[in-house]
Formats: sequence, structure tokens, C-alpha cells
Amino acid sequence: MKGNTLILAVLCLLLLWTLPADSMGIRFSFTVPDDDQVVPLDMAEDSVDDMYFGCNKEMMELVERKYFKEESKELFANKWEDAKDCVKQKLGQRTDPDLTELHLTAICLYTSNNVYTTFNKAVRTQRNEYTSSFQFHSLHYLLTSAIQILKKKPCLTTYRRTKVRFAGNVNQIIRFGSFASSSLETTLTHFGKASCFQIKTCFGAYLKHYSIFGTEEEVLIPPYETFKITEIIRGKNNIEGLSDCKVVYILEHEGTKSQLNCKVVYNTSPVVIVQVGSLVLPFLNILNCLSQLIK
Repeated sequence: MKGNTLILAVLCLLLLWTLPADSMGIRFSFTVPDDDQVVPLDMAEDSVDDMYFGCNKEMMELVERKYFKEESKELFANKWEDAKDCVKQKLGQRTDPDLTELHLTAICLYTSNNVYTTFNKAVRTQRNEYTSSFQFHSLHYLLTSAIQILKKKPCLTTYRRTKVRFAGNVNQIIRFGSFASSSLETTLTHFGKASCFQIKTCFGAYLKHYSIFGTEEEVLIPPYETFKITEIIRGKNNIEGLSDCKVVYILEHEGTKSQLNCKVVYNTSPVVIVQVGSLVLPFLNILNCLSQLIK
């Protein structure tokens, strides 16, 4: 009994350590900066980072019953309609039976770039609006679910090129805070060379031929995956295919952090899901945790 109490106490302390400090967080903006502006890498604390851990089925029912009908008519209605031809083609190529037509619709819509900028800006910044005015519940859930279905390999090494100048430090823990597109290829130079990333992702999924641009070998990384910056290479580098990059950030998978897990489904007090190594710890709040110690 004492052993269990000690373990629970340690977990409570871990919760205290992992809760976000909003007053100290550097905000992550993906607005295209001026040439001399540098964008800091951080934990993107304002991200809509729901990973639907423990409520996947319930959220799918909500999407089918409510959100998809509303959002496909109101927001980007013509874009959802435009995705139909892509979906019809991908259905015939489907090799993953768990992917529904709705999943494929979301992948086609997202990878077509028709909503990419508006959608990802909302995902990065609208944590406080998630249960009120957030307009992308269907797309957010369906992309997250599709990533979880398609994640077959434990980890993948991927590459991301950008035209944005980022700033970070070695040993810093970061998140992209949005759905981050990366590739198994290093040579997609049209995406930029100002800041490049070599990423070891363990929660990203290879979209295979489901992406509307199948030749880009796209791996989509969810907002909740965390990474450690293990190395920063400036100027000349020996990474094949990235030698033209002005700076390369080497990112290693660290874990996950979801501050809004199942918030829409249960509409309860915020839930933080933190992955520590291979362990996933669901924390409802500090008081719930500490209350178990005195039972």
C-alpha cells in the first residue's frame, strides 16, 4: 500500500512539473515574417492539441452526427466539395480498411493546400476557443485519427524545409503545435532553405498514396508530438540533400503533450496527457491526483 502511495505521489509531482507556465511561454507564430525577423521555436502552448486519447469512438460519432454536417456546409463548403474527386480515386487505392471515406476526405482537403494556412493558424493559436468558436473540429479530428491509423512503424526519420528563419537552443523541448508536413525526401527545395529540420518522429504517419501529391512522400506530424533539439548545424553540413540549408535543426522524438485531450467530448476540466518514454499518464488535475493519496 505504501509503495502504491509513493508511486502516486511521484506522479502528482510529475504533473506539477509538466503543467504549462503560460506567463513564461514564448508564443509560436507562423505568420510570414519580415526578412530580418526570427521566429522562436517553443512548446506552442496555445495549440489545439487534442489527441482524443480514450474518446476516439465518441468523437467520431460527434463528427458524423454534428460537426461534419455543419462545417462542410458553412466553412470552405466548396473546398469540401472539390475533395470528392480525390476521395473517389483514393477509395479505389485504399489498403487500410480502418480509413473511412471521411478520413480520406480530410486528407485530400488538407493536402490540396486549399485550407492549409487558415486551418493550421487556427490549430496553432485557438486553444482558448476550442470548445466555443473553433471551426475545424471535423478536419482536426479526422486528420488526427488518420495519422493514428496510418502510423505503422515505431519511428521515421523525415525532413522539413521552410522559408522561415527559426531560433531554438540545443536540448530545448519543442512542438510544432500544428499539423506539420514533412517528407521522407530531402530534395523538396521549393519549400525553402532558410531553416531545415531533420526529424525523428514516432507519432507522425506516412500518408503514402493518400496525399493529393503522392510524389512528395509526405509524413504528417500531429500537434501533440514533442521533440528535443539535439543539434543545430549552421552553414555547410554533410546531411545528404540538405547541404544548401542555412541552418538545420536535428530533432529527436521526446514524447507527447496534449492539454485539451477529449475536452470537446466530455467538456470537463482540462486534461493533460503527457507521454514519458513509453508511459502515457492521463492527469485530470492536481486535486484529483492528490485526493487519491488520502483515501
